[in-house]
Amino acid sequence: MILMVSVQNLDEALQALKGGADIVDVKNLQEALVGSASPWVVRQVREAIPEPHHASVTLGVVPNQVGTVAMAVYAAGQIGATSVKVGFMNHEYELAKEILHASKEALAGTDTKLIGSLFADNILYEGLEPRLMVKLAQETECDGWLIDTLTKDGRNLFDFIPEPELKGMVFESKKMGMSTALSGHLKLDNLDELARINPDIVGVRGAVCSKGDRSDGVHWEAVEQFKQQLEMRQSGEINVHDGTHPNTPNGTNKNSGDHVGGWVVIDGTGKTCASILSELTDQVFGDPESFVEVIMPDVLSTYDVVVWAEDGDHSIVTQRKDSDGAVRILIQP
Repeated sequence: MILMVSVQNLDEALQALKGGADIVDVKNLQEALVGSASPWVVRQVREAIPEPHHASVTLGVVPNQVGTVAMAVYAAGQIGATSVKVGFMNHEYELAKEILHASKEALAGTDTKLIGSLFADNILYEGLEPRLMVKLAQETECDGWLIDTLTKDGRNLFDFIPEPELKGMVFESKKMGMSTALSGHLKLDNLDELARINPDIVGVRGAVCSKGDRSDGVHWEAVEQFKQQLEMRQSGEINVHDGTHPNTPNGTNKNSGDHVGGWVVIDGTGKTCASILSELTDQVFGDPESFVEVIMPDVLSTYDVVVWAEDGDHSIVTQRKDSDGAVRILIQP
């Protein structure tokens, strides 16, 4: 999991960066329920954020106008945003598909990623069902998706979609190689649930503003605290599974002696969990005979690999943790 902080201007972006945010996401909280910042603000932030940090753009709730949205997406690509998020509230499903297809075309020739977005509380606005997010993103070839919330009445993401459902959506998308992001008035108290779901990206604003009020502005110390707590769960220093998740001790699987094949290493260092699961799926599909050793960069992602192996009826032969914190998992297809 990496941390995305929503900002409205350059000063907030620099505060987020100082606190350790991985992604600075530019938006406009004063425009309707949530809207887009002006192009010059986005450009300011993009030019101020060095690699490997990301500067993304949120268009918020987009209008029912295909060309208008495509033009805004095109502008984000020309500015060089890492990604652009296109959000749907009370849109028809087929119209949302048409808008995302046009947005994908608008980004041709750029490195900007297209992120489709639905809101967990769309039901309050007679909007598009958020549980369609995976299907919508897959059918429109989005690079990833975000589920957020719009309501400002104190409820958050988990008040509208429970943890098991979110976990299923995230896991399904990872197997397809899509990035996943969860946001929506998330707080430190939600980090255990988020860590069990293990999306690629966790998005916050109010939780990292001074005094915890999203209108007070992002403050670097609050960002730093949230980032530290996230990393403690990712490293396993804080165990969020309480031994309830499937695990395989070190040792040799009883069937491994009868297996004939090669040995392939998938190094997940610097990769998202989605990228690792997608690579694993492709490897085993193309070569079902070879053992596969996967080097996982963090403890949380190992749980997803274990579930992936069980779902595919593959065997985990060994699992061990290196001195640098990486976890090595040997899989027999």
